[in-house]
Formats: sequence, C-alpha cells, structure tokens
Amino acid sequence: MSLQLSDTVANARLDAIEASIGVSPKLQIRTGAPPANCAAADSGTLLVEIPLPADWMTDAANRQKGMNGVWSFAAIAAGIAGHFRIKDNADATTHMQGEVVAVGNAGTMAINNTNIALGQTITVSYFILLDGNA
Repeated sequence: MSLQLSDTVANARLDAIEASIGVSPKLQIRTGAPPANCAAADSGTLLVEIPLPADWMTDAANRQKGMNGVWSFAAIAAGIAGHFRIKDNADATTHMQGEVVAVGNAGTMAINNTNIALGQTITVSYFILLDGNA
C-alpha cells in the first residue's frame, strides 16, 4: 500500500513550503533547463526577477496552494523562458525550481509569453503546488 495522508496533513505540508521559504521571496525566470537541483549554481540567462508579495501564496486547501497577488515585472534581458527559481528575499538560497510553460500548457507555472523581449512586462498567469499523496 502506498503512503496516504489526510487532507489536513497534505494541506499543512503545502503551507510549510511557503513558511520555510519566508516572506517576500524572489522569483527568477531564466533561459534553458533548470540546474540539477536547488543547491546547484544558477544556469541560463536571468530574464526577469519578480519580487513576490510578503504573503505570496494562498492558504492550502483541497491539497493545492496557489499564487497570491499579482506576479509581474519588466524583463531585464531577452530570451526564451525555460525555467524558474524561487529564492529567499536575501537572494542567498534557491528553495524551489521548475520549468516555465506558456499559458494553455500543463505545468507548475505559466507566464503570459515565453519568448521574452527586453523591457516586456512578464506576468505569471498561474503558479500552483499540488500534494499528490492520496
């Protein structure tokens, strides 16, 4: 039998992610594939860095947790978005990373346009964390 968790435990586990990363983290959108793991050095070109709100995610419910507020900022470089990294507000530690997709595709995070031009406003359309244990 596989591991099973109650909704209460699954939601608490998701809420712990936001609490562990802390308030007002930084979201970086970069070109190329993500590094091998969160401890690895940054890779690709930094296209945009979005300062996230102090309370940057909603409270977990029904085994999912979504973005809170508007995540938007102007691009500092041009390129094709490939991955994201979420770092603490001191920009010292990467706590989360994944692939970036265009709106309409399945993924953890989608942005309004993956072909980014210098100065273009990039808006995150959705960011969602799911707890998979049933």
